[in-house]
Amino acid sequence: MATLEPPTTTSLTNHTSLSTEYTHVPTIIEPRKGWWQLNWRDLWAYRELLFFLVWRDVKVRYKQTLLGASWAIIQPVLQLVVFTIIFGRLAGVNTNGIPYPLFNLAGLLPWQFFANTVGQAANSLVGSASIVRKVYFPRLAIPTASVLAGVVDFGLSFLILLALMIWYRWLPTPAAFLLPLFLVLAMITALGVGFWLSAINARYRDVRHATPFLIQLWLFATPVVYPSNLIEGYWQVVYALNPMVGVVEGFRWALIGTQPPSLLMLVSVTMAVMIFFSGLIYFQAVERKFADII
Repeated sequence: MATLEPPTTTSLTNHTSLSTEYTHVPTIIEPRKGWWQLNWRDLWAYRELLFFLVWRDVKVRYKQTLLGASWAIIQPVLQLVVFTIIFGRLAGVNTNGIPYPLFNLAGLLPWQFFANTVGQAANSLVGSASIVRKVYFPRLAIPTASVLAGVVDFGLSFLILLALMIWYRWLPTPAAFLLPLFLVLAMITALGVGFWLSAINARYRDVRHATPFLIQLWLFATPVVYPSNLIEGYWQVVYALNPMVGVVEGFRWALIGTQPPSLLMLVSVTMAVMIFFSGLIYFQAVERKFADII
């Protein structure tokens, strides 16, 4: 009759090593604690995703359209015609010798970049709800991509401004190399406002209806169709609290040689930076709830 022998020491050791080898260690993912923990490494690690989101926004914007990217040129041209007729011809706005179409378009392009990107960024989180609920990635990438995608439209629209300068034989000023700085200032302002609106829109969908109205009011508080020297006295300081005043005036000065920006430019720059960081802080504070409320 066969007898059962106890397992040897070698077999027990091998069994233990196998058990240890296949032991699963669980990974616990916890939400960030605190109201301000911006992980720049995450943003850098997901830079390819950010590029994909920018490319997606550019493609979706003109998908199934007859004219495609031509809309980036048609829109400012039509607005230019309307503003030139109303404010240049009928109202007779004084532009100090600069042809009104050129004066208007030099302010309209940075404004249109800001207005379009803010409108896109405000609805970006809700529009990307399917991926926000399923996978982890820095949510800042979504509104940021909406703003960066607007640079493509701005580049196409800028060709119209160059053509208009050639038509009027208007040479750019030596300060034209500063144009990228004012574009960056517009991007910082658009990102700050976009962070605020996209985060609020995730909970309160009223933002979708209020954003176009807000942008329309903001247009008339910005020197797009009129020069800023119409504002006098104490109101100039209040007026400079609008960061887009510094963007538009600086862009015009650097390109076509309007009145140089005054020290009030510092007020606009300070407000742009404050809007950016306050929007960033608020976005980070409520980011952990996006997957539940969108």
